[in-house]
Amino acid sequence: MPDAPAIAWLRNDLRLEDNPALAEAARAEGGVVVVYILDEESEGLRAKGSASRWWLHHSLARLSGAIADKGGRLVLRSGNALNHLLDIANKTGAEDIHWNRRYGPGEFDVDTQIKDTLKERDLNPVSHPGNLLVEPWEVKTQEGNPYKVFTPFWRSAREHGWRDTLHAAPREMKDASGDLGSDDLDDWKLLPTTPNWAENFSERWQPGEDGARGRLRDFIDSELDGYGKMRDRPDKDHTSRLSAHLHHGEISPHTIVRAVNHAVDKGDVPENDAAKFLSEIGWREFSHNLLYNFPKILKDNLQEKFDNFPWEKNDKALTAWQRGRTGYPIVDAGMRELWRDGIIHNRIRMVVASFLIKDLLIDWRTGEDWFWDTLLDADLANNTASWQWVAGSGADAAPYFRVFNPVLQGEKFDPKGDYVRRHVPELADMPDKYIHKPWKAPKDVLEKASVTLGDTYPEPIVDHGEARDRALKIFEDL
Repeated sequence: MPDAPAIAWLRNDLRLEDNPALAEAARAEGGVVVVYILDEESEGLRAKGSASRWWLHHSLARLSGAIADKGGRLVLRSGNALNHLLDIANKTGAEDIHWNRRYGPGEFDVDTQIKDTLKERDLNPVSHPGNLLVEPWEVKTQEGNPYKVFTPFWRSAREHGWRDTLHAAPREMKDASGDLGSDDLDDWKLLPTTPNWAENFSERWQPGEDGARGRLRDFIDSELDGYGKMRDRPDKDHTSRLSAHLHHGEISPHTIVRAVNHAVDKGDVPENDAAKFLSEIGWREFSHNLLYNFPKILKDNLQEKFDNFPWEKNDKALTAWQRGRTGYPIVDAGMRELWRDGIIHNRIRMVVASFLIKDLLIDWRTGEDWFWDTLLDADLANNTASWQWVAGSGADAAPYFRVFNPVLQGEKFDPKGDYVRRHVPELADMPDKYIHKPWKAPKDVLEKASVTLGDTYPEPIVDHGEARDRALKIFEDL
């Protein structure tokens, strides 16, 4: 009906700007009902990790305020999404239901089932492309197959192109939710209480669309210049820190690409730095492309030869890795950064993942689960594809003989030890020469730095050289 309201069903797109589904729904003459449903009941959906739930709480709170400023209302529901959508449509008379697509196998299946059921009820579900630059089915090899290698994928995606215009945020929202029941966000208990392990998050992060746009501006103004050379340095601030904002959809990839290209056109940033950063957006696209086309990678090795890998179960070693007590400073710094800040530098992600998989021979799925629970940017596609990349079992994977040496990685990318000292304070007084290998330091150096190996800081839980040889032998036997 021409005066019927429309429903905008938000999921991983918690923004007003460049939100195709919201923009379309807000045009309805009868007004708009904006709803977020915390669905942990539909089969196939993975429950959010603890850190992501913290971010979600604050993102929804800010989004609710932004929608209210436009005259609208954010309706919160928890439970089965289909049941709530049918209830809302029945009570408001809405016929058009808009959402932006998601691409995980469980998510895609749920959305397909919901769309079919809504059509059977004479409703009009409309899905929009809003969270990727290129839809996963739009870029194929010349043979018509999905890409398994990043470089040709990204070249093909750039040649395919994507929209350059952004969907403006609704100037106003005519609220059509009436007296619909809405949950109290606090009742969802998304925030930790005792202990409050997220107490440092608020100092470092500003969830929400304003925080995302501010972070993008700061990155372009201060950190994008030099990104190509400095992005691998965890001791420097030359990464975008946009991943959690992107994961929760507080900013669209189109917005980011357009802003970066605009900065290049103005001569504010070098083209090579911009291209390197945009290729990281490309890796996000590639990961979603892999997940959509090869859904088995969520739990199974893409390369089946790894199915026979003799993983070890070592709870003591796993706990040491999780707590940042391996005795390898760069590994421990990364794992403590993850726990303290809910994030981990990209270079260090590879180092700690390699250590778990190849030094400790612990299944990559165990590491993926830990990252899923502790990362603020725990993205289904990125997390899975990246762990399989390090393991060598995925697409475009690191070769089996690539085993990150934690000492050399630390010395190369944290040459002064500033990153280690920031996150492993018990090593703060170690000289640069030994900061990444304290077990090599003479006794007097350790004493001067107030370090007692095995007491104030652990001995290495494994000899890297021996572990590397052991891993290479197993990989070769595959």
